[in-house]
Amino acid sequence: MNMPLDKIGLDINAMNKSAGIEPKLTPELLCQARLIANNTKQDLLDVLENESGLDSDDFVVALGQMMRYPVLSILHLYELHPDFTLLPFAEAGKLGCIALRNDDGQLQLVFSNPFDTYLQPKIDLIISRYGHAEVVVWSLAHHKDLTAYLSHHEQSMRAMDGLTADQVECHAEHQGIEDISLRSISEDTSPVVKFVRSTLYDALKAGASDIHMETDPTGLKVKYRIDGVLSQEGGIQGLAQAEQAISRIKVMSELDIAERRVPQDGRFKVLVASGDGKPREVDMRVSIMPSVFGEDAVLRILDRKALSDEAKGLSLETLGFEESIMARFRLLAEEPYGMLLVTGPTGSGKTTTLYGIISEINHGQDKIVTIEDPVEYQLPGVLQIPVNEKKGLTFARGLRSILRHDPDKIMVGEIRDSETAQIAVQSALTGHLVLTTVHANNVFDVIGRFTNMNVDPYSFVSAINGIMAQRLVRINCPHCTVADTPDTLLISKSGLTPEQAKDFNFRKGQGCGQCHGTGYKGRKAIAELLCFNDEIRELIVTREPVRKVKEAARANGTLTMREAALALVRRGETTLEEINRVTSLV
Repeated sequence: MNMPLDKIGLDINAMNKSAGIEPKLTPELLCQARLIANNTKQDLLDVLENESGLDSDDFVVALGQMMRYPVLSILHLYELHPDFTLLPFAEAGKLGCIALRNDDGQLQLVFSNPFDTYLQPKIDLIISRYGHAEVVVWSLAHHKDLTAYLSHHEQSMRAMDGLTADQVECHAEHQGIEDISLRSISEDTSPVVKFVRSTLYDALKAGASDIHMETDPTGLKVKYRIDGVLSQEGGIQGLAQAEQAISRIKVMSELDIAERRVPQDGRFKVLVASGDGKPREVDMRVSIMPSVFGEDAVLRILDRKALSDEAKGLSLETLGFEESIMARFRLLAEEPYGMLLVTGPTGSGKTTTLYGIISEINHGQDKIVTIEDPVEYQLPGVLQIPVNEKKGLTFARGLRSILRHDPDKIMVGEIRDSETAQIAVQSALTGHLVLTTVHANNVFDVIGRFTNMNVDPYSFVSAINGIMAQRLVRINCPHCTVADTPDTLLISKSGLTPEQAKDFNFRKGQGCGQCHGTGYKGRKAIAELLCFNDEIRELIVTREPVRKVKEAARANGTLTMREAALALVRRGETTLEEINRVTSLV
C-alpha cells in the first residue's frame, strides 16, 4: 500500500529548506512549460527544467517541494539497496523508477517524473504480481541520477559475467541488423549471442568509442576505450569459447569465419533505442587480427545520429579551448586564403576541431567543400565528399576535382602523401583557404613532415598561416572530485618544484557511478598554436635549427602544450597523472 507522506514522518518543506533551497517553481511557470511542451511535442519535465533556469540539483529539490515528494540525491541513492526481484532491472530502466530498500528493509520507490500519471498504476500492477502488500514511500530523484544509479548496478545484469565454458554453444546465424537492448539480450537462448550483444550494449551505455576483444591463453578479455583510455570490463574463459565469440563478430560483419591467418576488415549495424524511444542505427567498423592465441577484434563505434546532433551546436567553445587560443585560431580561420593545419595523434580531436571552426565560419556566403575518410559529421550547407580508394577516389584526386568546383574554403581530412601535400599547398597559394590535418607530435614536427614529403620550403611557408597541435585531457568528475595532495615523487616527475606546487589547486576524482569509477568524466582540448610571422618564415626557409624556430615562436607568443596542461592542473580541472599520460615534459 502507498502511505501518504504526512503519515510517515517526513516534513518535505523542512527537508528542502535544510538543503538551502526555497521554492522556485510556480504554478505559472508550470502552465507555461505545459504550453511549450504541447506545442513542441517535448517532454514536460525537460521543458520545465529548461525554463526554470536551475541546475539539476536545485531543480529536483524545488520540484519535490512543489509536488510534495521527498527528494533523494545521488549520494542518498547509493546508501540504499536495489530490489530488482520486486521491480526488474529492465522495467526500472524503461519506467524511470527504481525499487530500493534501506537497512531496515523499508521499501522506497524512487522515480523522476511526477507528471507521469500512469506510472503508479503500472508499478502497482508489476508489484502485485509478486503478492507484495507493504508500506511504500514514493521519493523523487533527478533522471540523470537514476540513470547513473542503474549504470552503476548494471554490472550485475551483464550476460558476460555469467558465461561459463560448459554453457557456450556455437550459434552463427546472421540476423541482419542486430537489435541491442535489454529485452533482446534476455530473450537470447545462445550464450555466445547473449555475450556479444551484452558487450555491445554495455559499450554503448558507457559511451565507449572502441571495443577491444583480446584473446590470451585463458580466453577472451573485453576492454572499452572511454575518454581515450582502455579499461577492462569483462571476458570469457576458454580458447574455444573465445573463438566462437570472435566468429560471431565475423558472421555479423560478413567476413570469412574459416580464415584465421590474415587480417580482415568489415562492418555491421546495430539498432539501439534513442532518447525518444525510437530505434536508431549505429555503425560498427570491425578489424580482425590474427594472434598467437587465435584472433583479436577491435570494433569502432560510429554513432552518426549522435555525431550529427553534436555537430549542430559544435563550436570551439564546446571543445574547451582556452580563450587566448580560440581568439588567435579564429583570426587565422578568417583569412581569405592560406593553409591552417591541425596536428596530433589519432583520436586527439583534430577533425572535430576543424568541424567546429567550419561551423563558425559557414555563413552561407562561401562555397565550402570537404574530402574526408570517412565523413564523421554531417554539416549543413557544406559539400562533403567521402574518400573511396577502391573506386580510385583518393585525397589527391578528390582535391584536384574540388579545385574545379569553384570552392572558397576547402577541408582535407588528412594529408598522408607527397601528392596531396603539394596540391594542398598550391591550393592555398592560389586564393583558397585550406583547412587540413597531419599526424605529428607538435607544431614544429609538422615542418619536418612537409620537408620529408618533398614540399618546397618556400612554397610551404608562403602558404601556411598557422599550425595548431592538440591533445584531449580527461577532466575530473564533478560529482566525486576532492582536494588532493600528490606525493613529492609525482611532483618531481611532472617537472615541478615544491615551491611551484604550492600555487596549484590539486584535485582528484575518487570514482563514482557517474564516471564509472574512473574519477574522470569528459575531456577537454589543450593546444599549442604557432602563428607564422616573417622571422619564423625566414628561419624555416634557411633551414635553421629547430631550437631557433622555437625561440622565435616563444617570442611571438606561442605557449607549449605542457604549459596549457599544467594550467588545467593549477585550476583543479585535471590531475598530474593525466597530463603526464598525454603530454611530454620536453
